[in-house]
Amino acid sequence: MALVEIEQVTKSFTGNAHRAVDGVSLHVDEGETVGIVGESGSGKTTLARMMLGLIPPTSGKVSVAGIDFARANPEELRALRRQMQPVFQDPYGALNPRMKVGEIIAEPLVIHRKALGGLSRMGLHGRVDELLGQVGLDGSARGRYPHEFSGGQRQRINIARALALKPRLLVLDEPVSALDVSVGAQIINLLRSLQQQYQLTAIFISHSMPLVRYLCSRVVVMRNGRVVEEGEAVELCSRPKEEYTRQLIAATPELPAA
Repeated sequence: MALVEIEQVTKSFTGNAHRAVDGVSLHVDEGETVGIVGESGSGKTTLARMMLGLIPPTSGKVSVAGIDFARANPEELRALRRQMQPVFQDPYGALNPRMKVGEIIAEPLVIHRKALGGLSRMGLHGRVDELLGQVGLDGSARGRYPHEFSGGQRQRINIARALALKPRLLVLDEPVSALDVSVGAQIINLLRSLQQQYQLTAIFISHSMPLVRYLCSRVVVMRNGRVVEEGEAVELCSRPKEEYTRQLIAATPELPAA
């Protein structure tokens, strides 16, 4: 069953003179991991932002869990916000430096507390500690500030926050590109472990073919706002049909061992 459905979506900027996304259609099934890969300016991040409802399409339709963003009422939109969460590229800019880590991870639980049936203070602390453990951090992190952590640890905190509401969909936009290579490999292995443990539906935005081959069941290749090739990850990476896909594969090194 499709969790995300995108139908002939276009996104234009600067008075419709530039189409960042140009007639893209794709679907993501429940429990599937899909990689969207392409060079800078290919339209992959713009497409991800439309999937999250952060920007509207110029034309076409974006639906998540059967709900069309353009036609959703406020209550439906709030429900959708709980079901999908992003993990952004910059682990530094994504965290509020004035909030402690426990507050950062608990924030979505507090915002949606009523919809979740209410959480006691102790229940909130317990859930935060559980989430920290899931991403390889201990409970002592709860009382510290983001600047006290390394880049890799901050991205683990971002992932913990994204998991707080037990979303049906994670959208990860270049989640390791700002990290040291060896640290990035550790985060990649963490993401793969979480996928397998919780059967997450995930969309990975990347320029790295080895990354999407390792993490994803299916790959969508974008160039100049359009899908140029799509297929099962292993098959597409082993036997690409398009020259552009072959160039992407040749341009990115294999993943290092964590």
